[in-house]
Parts: sequence; structure tokens; C-alpha cells
Amino acid sequence: MSLAQLISPAQLSARQDEPGLVILDCRFSLDDPAYGQRSYAESHIPKARFADLEQDLSGPVTRGVTGRHPLPDPATLAGRLRDWGIDADSSIVLYDDGPGAFAARAWWLLAWLGKREGVFLLDGGLKAWRDAGLPLTAVTPAVQPGRFAGQPDDSLLVDADSLQQRLGNAGLTLLDARALPRFKGEVEPIDPVAGHIPGAQCAAFTDNLGSDGRFLPADALRQRFAAMLGERPLDELVAYCGSGVTACHNLFALSLAGYPLARLYAGSWSEWITNPARPLAKGE
Repeated sequence: MSLAQLISPAQLSARQDEPGLVILDCRFSLDDPAYGQRSYAESHIPKARFADLEQDLSGPVTRGVTGRHPLPDPATLAGRLRDWGIDADSSIVLYDDGPGAFAARAWWLLAWLGKREGVFLLDGGLKAWRDAGLPLTAVTPAVQPGRFAGQPDDSLLVDADSLQQRLGNAGLTLLDARALPRFKGEVEPIDPVAGHIPGAQCAAFTDNLGSDGRFLPADALRQRFAAMLGERPLDELVAYCGSGVTACHNLFALSLAGYPLARLYAGSWSEWITNPARPLAKGE
């Protein structure tokens, strides 16, 4: 069974009273960091708890050293998961507004801490839930603290120094989840330097989705990533993006396609550019 699992709005609705089910609302906006909490307070899927990208799913930023969304301290993250009522055997459903980028970050963090079964992304997110005419609430649920205790698996990570040493390696597949204009360095609305890591391929995370905002079928995703991998080994694949968030969407989609969980360069572009000695590229 694939590590990545989707759940439809109808399936979630049918399971909402299931004991041990935890729903996390992961909505966020890079342009408006308070958006997620504000939107959750206005309305959310019944029984959902709120998980904030910057407060819960990231660690503190150190200017000039880290990227924009460093990984959280594992013990701190495990504590937040317990606060949300999560146990080792909980079923967990993650959602955001729809595309799944922020929900996929939560999915990857859970996998990093060893929670690799019973974790689902709501396919189409809150938009699909609303389109299905399913109920919303402004009530914050009472939560019984959980007992989750995870251990980070750092074999899922690549750091900047080891990645730089591997640049030019014929076996390396480096996938950049940002949109093509940012990858090419034509625009850069967020970070102070434009471009991409040399040797990377543009693998915009939005291309994992169909026109309906839901994930493409597994066969279509496998065809997409097989073309990028070529004959290179999967264990040499590294995913990155602007700050280690949308790269998790590609890792989720790779898993949906039947591939084992590949590695993440968590610091991503926003960390890479903090050291002017690291090489940069622009264009295709």
C-alpha cells in the first residue's frame, strides 16, 4: 500500500464519528500569515483542530542561516501532535483550502516522525468539502491529549552541504516544486535572489493536480515522474522548493504514484541563497 493516501469528502463525512479520528486544518497564506487561524475561527470542518504552518509546522527562522520555514524541533512537534489528541494509532485527515501544499507539509512531518499509516489528505481540500455541500462549524472541539511519541528519521533529509557536493552527479534527480517563472529566475516574489539550484528540473507541484483541483490518478503521476527520473535511481532523487513546503506535495504525489518516500532538502531555495558561495542557475 502506498504511504500517501487520499480521502474524499464523502468518505471523511462517513467517518467523522469514528473513534481515534483526528482532523487537522492546515490552511495558510504566505501573503497573510494570520489567514489560516482567522479562517479556521470563522468556519472549518466539524471536529477539526488548527495547525499553523509557521507556529506549529515550522521552527524559528534564523536570518541569514535558515530558510523561511525550517523544520520544527522534533520534540516540540510531537508535543503539538499530542495537544491535538494524536496517538500512535490515530487516523489523521489533513486539509487546506484545496491544493494540498500545506496539508502535504503536515503529512511529511508525520512521516518524518514515524507516523506512516492512517494519514490521509482530503482530496480537493476544503473547496471540495464545500462543493459537496457538507457542513462547516465555528466550534473549536474539546480535545483529549494524545500520547504520540515520534522519532525523526533523518535519512529522509538532505542538507545543503551534502547536496552541493552531489551537484553534477549523473545519478542525481533534483526536482524544484516552484512554478516555471520562479524556477527560471524570471520573477521572484518572495526570496531576495532569483533562480534555481544548478541541475534541477522544474516540477511545479500544481501539475500534480487536475483541473478539478484534485490529485491526478496514480498512473498519470507515475508517468509524470518517470519522465523526470529517466534511468536514474529513486534513492538519488531530492525534492526542494522555496522553503521546504510545496516540495512535500511532490513527495506525496511520488508516493501516490507508487514510489518509495524520497528525500527532502528542507531548507530549499530560501536557505540555499543565504550562502553566496553556493552556485545558482537561471533559465531552463
